[in-house]
Amino acid sequence: MSYTVLVTGGCGFIGANFVRYLLTERPDWRVVNIDKLTYAGNQANLADLADHPAYSFVHGDICDEALVNDLFSRHNVHAVVHFAAESHVDRSITGPDAFIRTNINGTFILLEAARNYWLGQQRQTDASRFLHVSTDEVFGSLGPTGYFTEETPYDPRSPYSASKASSDHLVRAYFHTYGLPVLLTNCSNNYGPYQFPEKLIPLILNNAQEGKALPIYGDGKNVRDWLYVVDHCEAIVRVLEQGALGGSYNIGGHNEKTNLDIVELLCDLLDKKIAPLPGNAPRRSLITFVRDRPGHDRRYAIDASKIERELGWRPKYTFEQGIEETVDWYLANRSWMAGVLNGSYQKYYESMYGARTEDKE
Repeated sequence: MSYTVLVTGGCGFIGANFVRYLLTERPDWRVVNIDKLTYAGNQANLADLADHPAYSFVHGDICDEALVNDLFSRHNVHAVVHFAAESHVDRSITGPDAFIRTNINGTFILLEAARNYWLGQQRQTDASRFLHVSTDEVFGSLGPTGYFTEETPYDPRSPYSASKASSDHLVRAYFHTYGLPVLLTNCSNNYGPYQFPEKLIPLILNNAQEGKALPIYGDGKNVRDWLYVVDHCEAIVRVLEQGALGGSYNIGGHNEKTNLDIVELLCDLLDKKIAPLPGNAPRRSLITFVRDRPGHDRRYAIDASKIERELGWRPKYTFEQGIEETVDWYLANRSWMAGVLNGSYQKYYESMYGARTEDKE
């Protein structure tokens, strides 16, 4: 019998890359993908897999209790990899209700479904797993030194990170209270193909190609640890297969960069790869500093030594390799970007920020 993994939010950025990774690297597994297809979920990310014999797509909401329970029974789910979440910090500031609903209530419904199916129906096996994918933002903000470890106290600073922290606590509680076989990962900033263009790298790539302004929050010195999405997918599978039940693992890229560093690098790469701007102006000339975001965390940095020590995982991609592949993918897939920008993203973005375009993490 094949191993069936229920992936939530599999049409989003990391989820879609993960589905692709599983179907390539674990060809004997079955993947069931449930996605609500909100503005950031795009079926086009997996369109070429629609007829794959090991892949099933379900258009649905993880907050739909009856649907989620049915998926466990109908597909005999062995494992859950839970990506589905509202994840944009700026939107959590202006509209936190969706974050509470999806990130907290949705996680609760999934946990209950897994508990009822695996424990209540005696379907739990040694291979049953509930892997909850979280973020380093639950730990708050770092000063110029130090790193987040798995023991760092939680200190969320936005409705987004607070909702993810809440879901992390729920996941741990189901392990300690019910013995549900859970695993938890906290990752740093991801980048790579299929990322929705409210996020920093695809947004800057699109605007810089079109000669639009590249506004950056504050002084641009906010630091993030950048993780190539394919490395992240490999790490999740490693945790799923080998992680200690009830345990958490930090996943980082060992690539601390300021937002300004990232934007300047992208400008320089585009200057080398595509036609110059009018008058041969460098794309760095498009950079503009704008008022900082409320509660903007200054620095995130991941200590990923536990997953390296216990599971033998380290990122394979250097930042230089990953960012080169990322830029090339977006340049080769302008039609994908155009389709995203021509749909709900543009309406959402203009309703939130008018005609102004800002740096997004």
